[in-house]
Amino acid sequence: MTKISIKEKLKHKIYNGERITPEEACSLFSWDLLELGEAGDIRRKLISPEEEVGFIIDRIINYSNICEAACNFCAYHARANLIKPYELSMDEILAKTKELVLINGTQVMLQGGLHPDYTLNKYVNMVREVKKHFPQIYLHSFSPSELFHISKKSSVSIDEVVSELKDAGLDSVPGASDLLVDRIRKKVSPNKASKEQWCEAIFALHRHNMKSSATMTYGMGETEEEKIEHLNFLRDIQDETRIFRAFIPWSFSPANTRLQDIEPATGIDYLKIVAIGRIFLDNIKYIQAGWLTEGLKTAQLALTMGANDMGGVLMEETVVKATGIETKVCTEEFIDIIKNAGKTPVLRDSDYRIIRRY
Repeated sequence: MTKISIKEKLKHKIYNGERITPEEACSLFSWDLLELGEAGDIRRKLISPEEEVGFIIDRIINYSNICEAACNFCAYHARANLIKPYELSMDEILAKTKELVLINGTQVMLQGGLHPDYTLNKYVNMVREVKKHFPQIYLHSFSPSELFHISKKSSVSIDEVVSELKDAGLDSVPGASDLLVDRIRKKVSPNKASKEQWCEAIFALHRHNMKSSATMTYGMGETEEEKIEHLNFLRDIQDETRIFRAFIPWSFSPANTRLQDIEPATGIDYLKIVAIGRIFLDNIKYIQAGWLTEGLKTAQLALTMGANDMGGVLMEETVVKATGIETKVCTEEFIDIIKNAGKTPVLRDSDYRIIRRY
């Protein structure tokens, strides 16, 4: 069988909605970008035929940058010496939440790394206070690594952590999976939750009927095979749990980190990840276009290659900003970008239910 016929056979599988193997997914990296993008968009139409692109008005509140993980790919934690150590008071967190409410925002992401002194009570009180003052706000907060950290610091099970946070008002937890490849995790984040511990937290969320997202940080020296290894791990978990509402790929930004010698990923790399992710992750409906790290023009192109969501119109973001990347948008810009991509913009909630069409 010739290489051309092998490729045509794979194209036939993709266009007909059949599941592809990890080996077949690896071969997609060699495809022409336009051909790959077309395949990604066709696959998107099979899982989400609506020509609609959603977005949400939300805010990330980074309540502290004191983090004992000190990941080599992070420019934000206090030990990176770029930002002074800080902790927000509860009043400051509530004030930031109120600012979001005043512009009709609906979702808050409380994120702060692995604080060496915070125990479960601290996080429970944080969630409870936000919900007490703003019961209408959806809290999509923390991360699997933070849940595991809380469990360890408080000497309680991961299920108890999830249960108490849910009872306090936590609605869901971002996947924040970085790259689920042991070789890479040992190199860039040896003090963070392992792949197995991350998985343990995800299954604890599933047992408590909570949702998450499937993220991917690439461009940290991994191979194409390791990129697919990550996607395959996510697909297997989704087959078993259906916990992931969306797939969100991000490129690693090496500036101001301990990994500055790594060549930055390109826009083409990102678009390939979007298209391959759409083709391979046949059990996840939404893929977000990463405007925050990739820029608005690349995100717009991603909407034609498999992505069907723009994520949040973030009021505030400081972690990515610490690497030197700063992209700001407003609702009107999102609407224009989506319309100019030939799609219908829709304001959505955290469960991807449509609030308004534009």
